[in-house]
Order: sequence, then structure tokens, then C-alpha cells
Amino acid sequence: MINRILALILFLSITSHCCAAGPKAIPVKVVVITMFEVGNDTGDTPGELQYWVERDHLDQIYPMPDAYHSVRMNNQGEMAILTGSGTAHAAATVMAVGLDPRFDFSRAFWIVAGIAGGNPNCISLGSAAWARYVVDGDLGYEIDSREIPRDWSTGYIPLRKTRPFEPPATPPDGQAYELDASLTQWAFSISRNTSLPDSDTLKAARSSFDGAAAQRPPFVAIGDTISSSTFWHGKLNDAWANEWISYFTGGKGQFNTTGMEDTGTLQSLKFLAAVRRADWHRILVLRSVSNYDQQPRGMTAAESLAHQRIGTYSAYLPALEGAYRVGHAVAEVLLHQWPKNPVASSGTHPTTQETLAKPQ
Repeated sequence: MINRILALILFLSITSHCCAAGPKAIPVKVVVITMFEVGNDTGDTPGELQYWVERDHLDQIYPMPDAYHSVRMNNQGEMAILTGSGTAHAAATVMAVGLDPRFDFSRAFWIVAGIAGGNPNCISLGSAAWARYVVDGDLGYEIDSREIPRDWSTGYIPLRKTRPFEPPATPPDGQAYELDASLTQWAFSISRNTSLPDSDTLKAARSSFDGAAAQRPPFVAIGDTISSSTFWHGKLNDAWANEWISYFTGGKGQFNTTGMEDTGTLQSLKFLAAVRRADWHRILVLRSVSNYDQQPRGMTAAESLAHQRIGTYSAYLPALEGAYRVGHAVAEVLLHQWPKNPVASSGTHPTTQETLAKPQ
């Protein structure tokens, strides 16, 4: 009788353990993070997701009712996420996907691949830039530009400061992110010679702009990005963005592109890394230039802004193509070498606040 009871207890224990364990999580090798889609995932006017789905055969669909959109995978371990536009959508979606028990992201590489506005002093239409620093453009104080003191260059003020760019820079959590420099440099070296589309239409579009890089054919670069859900535009705001990135990176960052979602994405990945659901050393941010962030010669900022709509950007399709080609060149190598990190870092990666915000 006692033996039967012990056997029953053992059987129930094993059954309970098996049921609790559930199916093994799917190992994800590369996650491509895109932000918007125009219509369907395939077969119509493309957004940031569509080329990845169609060309990489991401045919396996996993519903995500707690996120913006279902995730898609192929049998090579590549996943694509569509976050929705803006930092709130991005943060919520990346967190929901990152915590999903169906997937194992512990050794996954994450590649943000989207389009952006570009600074014509540093980058040209259709070009693509890998970011070392991502700086938030929404966190701050603001007063109307018509009421700023005469000696101020802007009405936008860092949090806890009393005037623009007041030293020392003390970025609060979520203000600035420093990505793994070695991985960023490696991604650039892998993709720098990627062929990017140019055309007479693109040449004509960039001919009306001034700037050191404005007239260059599309190229691949290393350049930093400012992330804000406010779509700003104009030469004066470009000057603010240049100084804003320099201020929060201790002069190390150089403003190339302006996107909307990346600080939301990185904040979630930072939290996920803290619980070993992501690896901070395996994150890349790529932005390709669909439009310049300012007006061309002979046009006001307001007139130029009126033409800035998704699908009508002067380099919309070339930028989508560039984001895919450059991002895919890196993703393909990572998939082949996985789980190895091609630039395995030594030691603990410091947070941006530790490296950039020490009291002076």
C-alpha cells in the first residue's frame, strides 16, 4: 500500500513538472524591429516591414494580442516585429514580445531598421546610418519661441535646467543611450559597400539642398539619431538637434538622422536585458534617409513641412530599399555565425548615465 502511494506521488510530481515546463521556447537569432506599415504585410505599397517579410520569407505568423502587431519568423531563426509609430507604441510592443514565453531571446541580435529624416550636413537622401548614440528629443522643458530671452538659441531646455544647454549635462534615465561601439563598427564594416539605389529623380530632389553631404549619392555611414514623437522640421530645429545630441553625449555624438521610436525601443530592451531576456551587447540601430529634416532653397519651413507625409517623401522607396539592403547584409552574417557575437565585448557594458552623466 505504501509503495502504491509513493508511486502515485512520484507520478503526480513528474506529470506536474512536465505540464509546468510546457513546450520549449523557440530560439530567436535575429530580431528586425520595424515601426510602420502602410497596408498589408505583403503585396501592396510597402512600409518598413514588407521587404523583410517578402524577401526573407517570414511566413510563420505568431499572434500577439498584447502588442501592436503579430510577429513573423522564418525557419532560419529570423523574426520581424512591427511596433507601431511613436515611442509609446514601440516601448509597449518590444516589451510584450520580449517577455513572450514562446521565444528565447537570450542570444538574439536586435536590429532596428527604419527610415528617418536626415541632416544634409552629414548624410544624403537614400543613405543609411548605424547609430552609436540615440538621444531622446521629447524629454525636456519648453517655452514658446516667441517668448524666449533674446540671448537664447531655443526655447527647449533640458530637464532640471534653467536655460538651454546649461552645463553640466545630467541626462535623466531614458534621455540618452550608448550602443555597443564595437558591434556598431563591425556592422558598418560589413555593410559599408552595400549598393544603394540612386536615380535621376533622387539627384533632382537633393539638388535643391545645401549642406556638406546634401549632394552625395546614397552611402552607408556611422551617425547618431535623435528620437522624438514630435515630428519637427526646419533649419533652426536642425541646429537645435545638432547641439542637443552633442550636449547629451559629451561632444561624442554627431547628429545624422531623426526618427520617432528608438528611445522607446531601447528603454524596453534595457529592462529586458536586466532580466536576461535580451543582451545589450547585441543591439543595433539603423536609420535610412527618406527626406531632409529642413526646407530646400527658396522654400519656408512651413511650406516644406506641408510636403512631409509618409509615402510622399522625396526618397521614400529608396530609403526603404536601403534599410533592407544594409540591414540584411548584417543580419545574414549574424544568422550564419549565431550564437557567436562577432565582437564579443569584455566586461560589463556601462549604461549611458554612467559614461555620460557623471557630475562635473
